Amino acid sequence: MRKGLYALPDAPRDYLAALRMNARLTCASAATHHGLWLLTPPTRLHVSCVGRSGGRYVNHQFRTVDPHHRLPIVGVVDTLLHALQCLPAVDAAVVVESSLRRGDTVRAFLEERLQGNRNGKARAALDLVTGCGESAIEVVARILFRRAGFNCETQVRIDGVGRVDFVLEGFLVVEVDGDRYHSDRAARNRDRHRNNELIARGYLHLRFSYEDIMFNQDYVLDRVRVVLSGRVIR
Repeated sequence: MRKGLYALPDAPRDYLAALRMNARLTCASAATHHGLWLLTPPTRLHVSCVGRSGGRYVNHQFRTVDPHHRLPIVGVVDTLLHALQCLPAVDAAVVVESSLRRGDTVRAFLEERLQGNRNGKARAALDLVTGCGESAIEVVARILFRRAGFNCETQVRIDGVGRVDFVLEGFLVVEVDGDRYHSDRAARNRDRHRNNELIARGYLHLRFSYEDIMFNQDYVLDRVRVVLSGRVIR
């Protein structure tokens, strides 16, 4: 790669790019390498290095913890802090939620490092994090419902049914499929049993796909409002 620095032919290209500038990956570029959820792959490389700037990459210079002991990425805490300061609020919340859920750190540790007026945007993104989402798409859906003003309970256990993704206003169960695709007969039968039990216990039920939550949010909110208002179209 350069004098004194060697790489195998199959080394990740973003690792090579960071090493060439004596930097470490961070923010959206480091999230997947840390095993964190990421909604949207970055269009530019996010790195942490001293004294560099350029249009081809985003530089997050400060670090608060030791970098990864082996890989060219910053520590997970700095990855979270940089994401909160840089990414859109929902994208940042998804990254942080996966880390807190895994137990990498705690909210207070991040809050201590996000003081001052310039970190207001980052703290607002952190406020969207609860640590109870089981997937990235559930985090997006929860934020969508709460921003719309719905009373939204998450990961609710219902007798005879099991755990459901959301209960809105106490009676509307909403589930998001995400990457789960129930294609076999047994899975479809389980889904029908769950739906029947929900209706028998007085709940209404809506199910949305990943594409609905990510790309058709007006439709999602419209269907929810129709059901909550009692104007169910038959």
